[in-house]
Amino acid sequence: MSRVQLSVIAVAAALLVGGGAFYLGRATSGSHDGPPATALGSAASAAGERKVLYWHDPMVPGQRFDKPGKSPFMDMQLQPVYADEASESGVKVSAQVQQNLGIRTAVVKKTEVSSSFDAVGAVQFDERLSVAVQTRTAGYLERLAVRAPMERVAKGQVLGTVFAPEWLGPLNEIVALQRAGASPELIAAARERTRAMSIPADLLRQAEEGGAPQARYTLTAPVGGVIAELGVREGVAVSPGTTLFRIAGLERVWAVAEVPEAQAVRLIRGQRVTAVLQADPSQTFIGKMQEILPQVSATTRTLQARFEVDNKAGRLVPGMLLRLQIAGPVASRLVVPAEAVIRTGTRAVAIVRQSNGAFEPREVKLGVDLGDQLEVLEGLREGDQVVASGQFLVDSESRLRSVLGSLAVASPASAPASAAAPTSYSTQGKVDGIDADSITITHGAIAELKWPPMTMPFNKPSPTAFADVKIGDTVHFEFRKKGDEYELVSVHRMGGTK
Repeated sequence: MSRVQLSVIAVAAALLVGGGAFYLGRATSGSHDGPPATALGSAASAAGERKVLYWHDPMVPGQRFDKPGKSPFMDMQLQPVYADEASESGVKVSAQVQQNLGIRTAVVKKTEVSSSFDAVGAVQFDERLSVAVQTRTAGYLERLAVRAPMERVAKGQVLGTVFAPEWLGPLNEIVALQRAGASPELIAAARERTRAMSIPADLLRQAEEGGAPQARYTLTAPVGGVIAELGVREGVAVSPGTTLFRIAGLERVWAVAEVPEAQAVRLIRGQRVTAVLQADPSQTFIGKMQEILPQVSATTRTLQARFEVDNKAGRLVPGMLLRLQIAGPVASRLVVPAEAVIRTGTRAVAIVRQSNGAFEPREVKLGVDLGDQLEVLEGLREGDQVVASGQFLVDSESRLRSVLGSLAVASPASAPASAAAPTSYSTQGKVDGIDADSITITHGAIAELKWPPMTMPFNKPSPTAFADVKIGDTVHFEFRKKGDEYELVSVHRMGGTK
């Protein structure tokens, strides 16, 4: 027999011996007579091998076993946890598992982030530029030069002519005193009377120079703009204090936008804003933030922000839509991809990859939502690697919790030496609703959990579980806590539907 043949036979014999020892070890590990985990660890240590602390199911890491074997939860072999691995924080995931989960990491970094945002505002008149044109005496509107609202008018443009018969008496009195050669004191007193009656100085001067009093006067526009309100028609009688016209100025306009509460708190009075005409993006206007109206919409939870926009060219009219680009300060913020943060409803968690390759769940405190990125206030440092994508990010909530549990390492000192069943609770109640995943039950107080009487849903272990239970049944049920929720263990009918 050749030397090569002898070598092959030796290797085969070694494999047979090793395989027999493996199966023998499995057989003995399933019985209660096998050596404890500490003995195995000591023997391995004495032989110079890695020390095994315990075995566990990677999908149910909280359960520990003192012997190798098959997982009672999943159809897979229990995995050993070695002393050198347990001493490190986090849990290691093999490259194959990472590939199967599609794990991808991203680096936590600081970036220059602007608090700028866009809003859509509707153009309104600037009420501070509105001017009312009134009469100060009774009379008649003989002629109306502006006949429709929203007509544009220029400063000094004729609006109408008013005939005031009450003015004829005081004007004729002055003319008579002048012709009679009355004293300057009497003439001065007559002039004061005309001023008290709001007679225009032009009519008084015309009466003194021409001797023919006129009671008709012309109304002119004190400012340029549009006729926002037309209160009279030609030929109607007017009384003192009647508003004939209201002119709205167009030199500046308001753009009123609905702003969410989170963005409204970032607005500052006088903040610069660029307004772009929605119908024509080529037309831009400059404005500033004026004020936040002190009222919150009950339906949209938004506040109205009023922006002052320059409109000297008069191209903006009420009703137009403007896209407001509000410029905010730029600040350096620590950001993380939004997909890397898992929100459970009560906290936010990021999975951090450590330098040794292990993964560690870390609770984080979030700041401003920046769209595809989130500001991190606490929990992470610049340069940390976080899991940005993985199968657990697109799975159901229950799977997400189980994967999170597989990445969370329990303290070896506080963990039981063997798998311990979770605490269960039992009580009575009435079934109020049933769906594919849960049963809603109204139950009494539960002293162990310090629960008052309430109605709440309990998860079913499977969609087909407790098929005989109907809405209205009075049941005695047992449940346990699983993750952040509660799962039914058993449900027994005590009475029929009511």
